[in-house]
Amino acid sequence: GQGVDEPLSATGFRQADAAGLFLSNVKFTHVFSSDLLRAKQTAATILGKNKFCKDLEIKYDARLRERKYGVAEGRPLTDLKAMAKAAGEQCPSFTPSGGETLDEVRERAKDFFEFLCQLAVELEQKEQDMHGAPSRSSGTSEEQLVFPWTNHCSEAELSSSNGGASKILDANILVVSHGAYMRNWIGYFVSDLNCTLPTNLTKSQLSSVSPNTGVSHFIIKLENGNLLKPEITCVCLNQDSHL
Repeated sequence: GQGVDEPLSATGFRQADAAGLFLSNVKFTHVFSSDLLRAKQTAATILGKNKFCKDLEIKYDARLRERKYGVAEGRPLTDLKAMAKAAGEQCPSFTPSGGETLDEVRERAKDFFEFLCQLAVELEQKEQDMHGAPSRSSGTSEEQLVFPWTNHCSEAELSSSNGGASKILDANILVVSHGAYMRNWIGYFVSDLNCTLPTNLTKSQLSSVSPNTGVSHFIIKLENGNLLKPEITCVCLNQDSHL
């Protein structure tokens, strides 16, 4: 939850190191992190391993915090399940006293995602203003598309989502957050925004919480700067081959 703001454990730091090595060749344009300590440390560790953007500023945002669990904060999952059972409900839809509902978490995720889309549109507009013509580049090479998990995805998925290797992104954004929050955000992508999913993804994989430092990759297209109809493709979900 968000009420217990503890640092990473030794295992957590090892996992963050592994994620950093895994992502070391990916050139990010922006990094956003939850303002909870464990996420801050994870983001800093990942960037510290990066070959291109060690000095990139990490921006902290409270909208990326884990779901608030109220009276269940800091208690074992078994306690939360027992509370839910006593209330005649099931996890994760059960909301403990003082906690956030799933709808409230989704609203936070929606708000942050719309902020990211606005950021990307403004970047493209800035490029156009600078060069006097539409430009798809916020970098000058294909380094931004050196994603380490492409071996785990079918060619069809990559060609449809990336438009081929020559495609250069306006923004390549790393977001570091938390498991229950990200599951909710992905649910918003799928149910509200009709996100295209990998063909081999199962329902249980879609509804499961990511392992610590699990990596998900989404490509967002905003045709003609249209913020209302983002086209979203999930390239991979909760990738953990680095662990």
